[in-house]
Amino acid sequence: MVISTEGLSFTFGKQQVVKSLALQVPEGSIYGFLGPNGAGKTTTIKLLLNLLKPDAGNINIFEQDIKTNRINILSKIGSLIEQPALYQHLTGRENLLNRALLLQVPAQRVEDMLDLVQLTHAANKKAGQYSLGMKQRLGIALALLADPKLLILDEPTNGLDPNGIIEIRELLKKLVAQHGKTVFISSHLLAEIERMATHVGIINNGAMLFQGSIADLQAISKPLVRIEAENTVDAANLLTRNHINVTEVTDDHLMIPYISKQQMGDINTMLNKGGQTVYSIGKQQKDLEKLFLDITQSA
Repeated sequence: MVISTEGLSFTFGKQQVVKSLALQVPEGSIYGFLGPNGAGKTTTIKLLLNLLKPDAGNINIFEQDIKTNRINILSKIGSLIEQPALYQHLTGRENLLNRALLLQVPAQRVEDMLDLVQLTHAANKKAGQYSLGMKQRLGIALALLADPKLLILDEPTNGLDPNGIIEIRELLKKLVAQHGKTVFISSHLLAEIERMATHVGIINNGAMLFQGSIADLQAISKPLVRIEAENTVDAANLLTRNHINVTEVTDDHLMIPYISKQQMGDINTMLNKGGQTVYSIGKQQKDLEKLFLDITQSA
C-alpha cells in the first residue's frame, strides 16, 4: 500500500471532520476519494501531506510512518490542492524553471514536463493567459517536476469545461500506465471518477462508507435490465402477470432485475408474442452516482 492510515481522526473546534479513517491505496492505482462538499476530503489530504496534525491515528506512506520519516516521504509526493499556485506574469516555462531551481532538479525536466502535459506549444505564453484546463495541466507539471512516486490531487477538475476534464483524465491515466505513478484524487464528480479510477473510497461526514475496487463497488449493486417499449405500462402488466418483478416504470422505459442473457432473450420473446414492440433491451449497471446515493442514504 502506498498510503495506509489507521484510526485517522481530526477535529476543528468541536466538530470532528475526520472520523477514524482507514485508507488503503494500492501502488499503481488511481484512487478516487469521493464525497460531497464538506465530507472531509480536503482535510484528509492536508493530514496526508502533514499540513495538519491528526488528533489520533497513524499515517503510513510508502510503508513509513510520516511522524518519523516526514522529509523522506514528502520528497516523493507531488500535490495540487484545488487551484495551482502560479505566477500569472510568468510564462509556463518560467513557472516551471522557477520551481526547478527551488527543487534543484535539472532544467531538462522542465521541457520533459511541458511535453508530458502537452504545453510545449504554449510554453512561452504567460500563465495568466492560459485557459483553466491549461492552468491545471501546468499545476500537475509543477507537481511532477521532482519525479514523485505519488501524486495527490484535490478536486483537479473543478471549474473545467468538458474538454479540460477529458485532458486531465487522459493525463492521469497516462501517468499511471506509462510512468508508474500512483494517483490519489479527490472529487465530487462521481461519473468522472468512474471513468478513470481503479479504486474508490467514499467518505461522508468524515467517515468511510465504502472502500474497494471499482468492480467491488459495482458488485454491491445488482444490475438491472432496461427495456424501451411502445407501451411501457402494458408491457409492465404483461411481465407482472408472468411473475416477473418490475422495479420501475416510466413513459419511455421499464426496469427489471437482471438474471442472465437467457432471461433477457426470454423476456424479449414474451413481450413480442404479447403484442408489445420492444425498441431496446439491455443490461444496465447503476452508475457511480446512484451507488453513492444508495451507500450514503443507508449509512
